Amino acid sequence: MADAALPNFHIPHAEKIEWMIETHGWAMEPVEARTDTDPPIAGYVYTIGYPEAFGFPDVVVFGLQPVAARGLFDMIADMLRGGTEIPLGVEVVGFFDNDLRCVFAPVDPEEFGELFATGIAWRRGRPFRVVQLLWPDRNGFLPTEVGFDRRVVLAQPVIGDIVSE
Repeated sequence: MADAALPNFHIPHAEKIEWMIETHGWAMEPVEARTDTDPPIAGYVYTIGYPEAFGFPDVVVFGLQPVAARGLFDMIADMLRGGTEIPLGVEVVGFFDNDLRCVFAPVDPEEFGELFATGIAWRRGRPFRVVQLLWPDRNGFLPTEVGFDRRVVLAQPVIGDIVSE
């Protein structure tokens, strides 16, 4: 009976995305892990609206909780607003504490576009760019490196491209 007094806050998903973009300049879309695929796909979170707001690709990160991803996305947005140029496909130092490395690796939209269904719907099918933020394990290794912690390899699949040196 007490539940009947609660207001209904159900808002269509597209309206939530639109509200986030109008309010913050960009939106964040968490996607649950899929265990029905082989291999399974880890949960991930991505931005919608970075290209339009900052002229920078949308960012996807695998294996982090949405609240942690939000902190990273806010930091990236602040950097971009401040004029910081973030290189793509190469190691970046200084983004994470303790000089840990990361990479903003370009993602091929032809191959991985289905992962960004809400972003595609918001843009009504117009093309857009995405980069994967590759973050280091506890020992500072990136998921593309031999020393990367194999226990968490499925949590951070690499879908982005890194420039070979």
